[in-house]
Amino acid sequence: MKPKISIRKCSVHELKMLGDFWTLEIIQALADGEKRFCELERLLLGINPTTLTNRLKKLTAQRVIERQKETVDKISVVYMLTRKGRGVLPVLEQMKIFAETYL
Repeated sequence: MKPKISIRKCSVHELKMLGDFWTLEIIQALADGEKRFCELERLLLGINPTTLTNRLKKLTAQRVIERQKETVDKISVVYMLTRKGRGVLPVLEQMKIFAETYL
């Protein structure tokens, strides 16, 4: 049996990461696979391109998403969830269930 982990074990940094609205939206948008910047812009209605750029940089630095250059006909960049990023998805699902039940 796994020992219980206290909420105190969660770093303030990690909790702040999850508390950002656009961050959660980006993670959710990448849940079903890699996306280009323009695809994320279309999915995240109302996000400012500068905000999206800043969040993508932050999530890349935190190793929640990965940025890869892709060469097909031309060089483009795609973003995808890392293992750490995929680990957030069950948390998002539980938050959704909580909201649907109580809010």
